Amino acid sequence: QLQLVESGGGLVQPGGSLRLSCAASRFTLDGYAIGWFRQAPGKEREGVLCISGSGGSTNYLDSVKGRFTISRDNAKNTVYLQMNSLKPEDTAVYYCAADSTGVCYRFEYDYWGRGTQVTVSS
Repeated sequence: QLQLVESGGGLVQPGGSLRLSCAASRFTLDGYAIGWFRQAPGKEREGVLCISGSGGSTNYLDSVKGRFTISRDNAKNTVYLQMNSLKPEDTAVYYCAADSTGVCYRFEYDYWGRGTQVTVSS
């Protein structure tokens, strides 16, 4: 079964940084669009950033512009979400998802990870 596994979450103070990883099991991420999403308690899931199969990034969420970046390392079969200047409102479970068409605008992702918790608190 194809799997995505997120890691790198944890507790961080406001203003701190975290780097989340999304690794694939049993398939290569090369060519897939990979999106990062988040869901805070009591709120709907929202898109954060996406990187296309060709490497271009799409920002889904204005509130993270200038603070979060997405990148991929196809050799490591991993996509990263670098989060800087974290705020308490960034607290959520973060998920990665893969779209086999390689584009970021469909919002029809084929595979999802189980998520990693990010908590921003002093």
